[in-house]
Amino acid sequence: MNEQPLYLKPNVVIEPLFNRWYAWSHLISPATAAMNITGRHLKILNSYIQAPHIHAAAVKNPKMLGGPFVDYDGGRVDDIRQLRDRTIEEQNDLVELSEAIKQLEKLLKNHPKGFSLEPLYDKIPAMLKGYVELVYDLNNNPSYRFFEHLLYKSPFYKPSCQSIALWITENDERPFVLSTPRLDEKHVLHLNIPFNHPGIDELAKMKRTPQTYAYIKDMMGIKEEEDALFRTFFTAESLPGYKKYEGDKIRMRYFGHACILVETKEVSILVDPLISYYGYQHEVARFSDIDLPDVIDYVLITHNHQDHVLFETLLPLRHKIRHLIVPRSGSGALQDPSLKLMFKNMGFQNIFELDEMESTQFSDCTITGIPFLGEHCDLNIHSKICHHVKVDKFSMLFVADSCNIEPALYQHIYKEIGDVDIIFIGMECDGAPLTWLYGPLMTDELSRDKDSSRRLAGSNFERGMALVDVYHPKEVYVYAMGMEPWLKFISSIQYTDESNPIIASNMLVKKCIQQGIVAERLYGEKELFYLKQPVHEVLAEI
Repeated sequence: MNEQPLYLKPNVVIEPLFNRWYAWSHLISPATAAMNITGRHLKILNSYIQAPHIHAAAVKNPKMLGGPFVDYDGGRVDDIRQLRDRTIEEQNDLVELSEAIKQLEKLLKNHPKGFSLEPLYDKIPAMLKGYVELVYDLNNNPSYRFFEHLLYKSPFYKPSCQSIALWITENDERPFVLSTPRLDEKHVLHLNIPFNHPGIDELAKMKRTPQTYAYIKDMMGIKEEEDALFRTFFTAESLPGYKKYEGDKIRMRYFGHACILVETKEVSILVDPLISYYGYQHEVARFSDIDLPDVIDYVLITHNHQDHVLFETLLPLRHKIRHLIVPRSGSGALQDPSLKLMFKNMGFQNIFELDEMESTQFSDCTITGIPFLGEHCDLNIHSKICHHVKVDKFSMLFVADSCNIEPALYQHIYKEIGDVDIIFIGMECDGAPLTWLYGPLMTDELSRDKDSSRRLAGSNFERGMALVDVYHPKEVYVYAMGMEPWLKFISSIQYTDESNPIIASNMLVKKCIQQGIVAERLYGEKELFYLKQPVHEVLAEI
């Protein structure tokens, strides 16, 4: 078997972890990682140790989905305690960094407003010295920004905390990953390798290109006691090969959530990659990674939330991606870590930042960054952008979870890009409260009414229709908004017919159809074909 060409089984999960927690973007950048360790992980672990029965009951309550509850049915308390103790010991410097950030914010709050900040540099906590700049806004509100590049070069960036868990999945079931750490299990192989390890690329390639077991075992540094389990992840049986699209039209494939593949015979563009696994029986039809090209020319990231920057999908695709386009940031704000720096340190190549109303052109395609409003709880976050994609004369607008709270903005943008042929939009118009995602970064307690008023919410019916009315699309598609079963582990969403997003999206689809616009709320998979030019223009040229 060591010399026989083998393939990676199609349902092997390559799960990225940070300190045994599901890795997402705020666990990569050092400052946000430190705040999440103290403000999320240790709080959840301590809570479970004190009252595991409460957590066991909460995870069974549909109304508590996505809450800070460990999903181990009240068991494994000793393992959780060991993880808590190990975190305090091994991540002591990040715990201290979190406390230093809190001290710095307190220092700024107590400083006489409007007076020079220069005297405070001597009072900055020692471990933050040289990593922050103190600043005022034009209303004399003090703040600070990180020199984030330097933080990645400091001891606070912890590739040693990164690992991957390999296991075979047979269904879509998984605990909500932001609140349940990954403990040791017999069927799961934990490999303590950083995310930039070349072995991850070699392993992922084996889904289509066979390699010998001896080669991949050596590349991944498999120990003898890990060998038996590691061998179970491979097969001599190949999967059907991907057939490159060679048609003259634009082919669009919906992979679920906000993930869409745009293909012509010249180029492939993948928006917000979040791909379902292939190789087990399922009730919902879906495309999977087997339906992706061998080379993806452009991957577009709309914003820095865990359901749009999913390392579990992106790391196995890394070897295929020619260009990765992310929103421009670099502000240094705690709540707005740089996606470019993050991906660079994770081993991705050819990362390009796209700013608002900035375009990049190639072949007969133009990608333009469109301002992204809402869904970020009024926080000053720049790393969010929608995409206008134009192939020849066919125009597509991907507005992701943008909330159209200021229609005048999109009227201004319309003057630049004109009518579009198709719009894809998310309408999760309830949204979780601010603290659900950003709570660990906040040092002041936020009252429940204020927290509830600031939501991670997309457009409702009125705001969605306002977009439609501006851009005059021929077709409108609403994302499934996390309802697909393979999204539950990351989104925790479970709608009913009475849920506001379902009601709002039903209304939008109905209204569009009444106006002669093709409209649908997507779910599972969808394949669409379009001419690059309108039919009447093609006939005129003939």
